[in-house]
Amino acid sequence: MKARVVLAEDDPNQAKIVKLYLEREGHSVVVADNGMTALEEVRRRAPDLLILDVMMPKLDGHDVCRILRRETDVPILLLTAKSTEDDVLIGLDLGADDYVTKPYRPRELMARVRALLRRAGRADAESQATVCHADLVIDPARRSVQVGEKPVDLTAAEFDVLLQLVSSPGLVFTRLQLLEAVMGFDYRGMERTIDAHVKNLRRKLGDDARRPRYIATVVGVGYKAPEHA
Repeated sequence: MKARVVLAEDDPNQAKIVKLYLEREGHSVVVADNGMTALEEVRRRAPDLLILDVMMPKLDGHDVCRILRRETDVPILLLTAKSTEDDVLIGLDLGADDYVTKPYRPRELMARVRALLRRAGRADAESQATVCHADLVIDPARRSVQVGEKPVDLTAAEFDVLLQLVSSPGLVFTRLQLLEAVMGFDYRGMERTIDAHVKNLRRKLGDDARRPRYIATVVGVGYKAPEHA
């Protein structure tokens, strides 16, 4: 998939390398060297993907992510310095779809880019039927979700986690299984990434973890969609 990419990276050498790799795969790339410019470029260009360094001048990546998630569902790939799991999960809680920790290999970054674009590109979605679960309606072709008559805006990762669960009510998925199903078999990230996406899904869907309608926690294992919903 050839995509429009906004690359928000204030290190000119790093930006040059990543831009080169992206263009080799046929993508068009605009570089922003601060958070304010990144925000403006996303609003102006409506890109297919935002690659966003967390440590940015003028406006940091977390603030950019927080603002954009009120405006758009553009897939966001965070670039973050190596730190604790909780630090990484802050970005996911704010609505980022995935992350890569620095220092990273450009080929690893490109693999994550391809995975995000495949998901956001709605590959094979047209062949999937609408999925209903309680008052939840998921249309894979349009990548849309409704609770009753109310539309719900989800990120690409949140959508795929939800679709994976409700397509097989009662079937328990481990966090690793969900990561592999949603991110790709060769994904190597934290399993707690799934917890962050589930937390966001429950908030957006109005689901109560104590009396779940859509996503139930299976303690010590993972998650499932309740059969009785």
